Amino acid sequence: MDDLEWQSRSLGGYPPVLVNMLVEQGHVEQLVRAASRGAWFCARAAARELCKTAEFERALGVLEPFVELGWEPARWAAAEIVLQTGRVQEALDGVRPDDAESASEHVSRDFAELLVKAGQVDEAITVLTPHLDEGWLLSALVELTEGQNRDERVLELLAPKAERARSARGEERWHLDASNAQDLQAQVLERAGRVDEAIRVLGADIAAGRFLVQNTLTAYAELLQRNGRMDELRELGLGEHAHVGLPYYARALEDRGQADEAEAVLRRFIVADEWDRLRWPLIELLGRQDRIEEAVEVGRPTFDHHDACLLESVIHLLAEAGRFEDALAVLDERDADFIDEHPSWFHTNRIAVLGEAGRYEEALAYAETLPSDLYGLASSTAWVLEQSGRIEEALGLLRADAAADAWEAAALLVRHGRADEAIDSMPSIADLRAASRWG
Repeated sequence: MDDLEWQSRSLGGYPPVLVNMLVEQGHVEQLVRAASRGAWFCARAAARELCKTAEFERALGVLEPFVELGWEPARWAAAEIVLQTGRVQEALDGVRPDDAESASEHVSRDFAELLVKAGQVDEAITVLTPHLDEGWLLSALVELTEGQNRDERVLELLAPKAERARSARGEERWHLDASNAQDLQAQVLERAGRVDEAIRVLGADIAAGRFLVQNTLTAYAELLQRNGRMDELRELGLGEHAHVGLPYYARALEDRGQADEAEAVLRRFIVADEWDRLRWPLIELLGRQDRIEEAVEVGRPTFDHHDACLLESVIHLLAEAGRFEDALAVLDERDADFIDEHPSWFHTNRIAVLGEAGRYEEALAYAETLPSDLYGLASSTAWVLEQSGRIEEALGLLRADAAADAWEAAALLVRHGRADEAIDSMPSIADLRAASRWG
């Protein structure tokens, strides 16, 4: 059980990135083998894949050892499989809480989801109702009832929560859990076809300052953008909440063929208020117009900042545009103090850019000049070796480096059609945990 907790907590052992790779390449049998060794993420993925081919009993068999051990995620996964076989009551009874009123929030949410899948939406709402002071469960209510013809009932439940959120700032209740109630109310109104009402209600709250968190501003901006409400979006984007609304207004202008106006308004705010957070929307706009040099210059004032630094984003923009020389030039402009403060980030990014440019030997030669204990060096060098076709050297490097995780070598093998070898080479879960930094 401790090993399972470790896997879940730290994504340890066979992490989702490796499991997803096995799934994408159709290696179900390898997932089943790994599951038999206690790899939970593999067991969960194998069961899902087996269900896609109607192998329900075999899927349950994969999960059975985990269920017998008392691993709750496996019990819920098994209940979903039983439900897919049409044994609805058996599935629900297998996980039904003894006392729905006192069940934990997580159990209530999981049981509500299973009820919805079983077509028992009203009971699902009843299960969630005692817990709706929690913002994440309020979100679950909205999510689980989408498309279930229950919007009016959901709005009834949201209404008092939204009222509490509206009054919270005036009452200095800054830590209200359900601070998202107004956003969710507008979302349900919108999906119910009451767009004008959603915009009117949420807009009035924002105009009067009756909200707690920035996410409410974001939700309003997205609502306006989705529905093409340019007048309201202009008011939000150019007013006191421009730090949130302006990027949405500028993108809406661009989408309507007014890119020059979008650029002008972004530049005006950046100059007037020195809002570095507005530089990235302008960089993206310039990038979409292939004005890469100008985009770099917009980001340059932030490159040495600790907060709102856009250096990494600009490096990625240049690399995606195939401007590898420019990316290297921007990196090499960093002074010694910057490199000393961010050694792993700087050196591994420089190796990556050289590798993406196809300059493999130069990248490898550069890597050899660096301290062998630099974090991420082995993984970055192995990637370059792999890209240049030197697979065995890459494997040897990953396996010899104590800081590299075992799954990295396994992932390399999977990418090159050697999935059986990848699974066979993985240590036991206990050994993986013992070697982990997060054990």
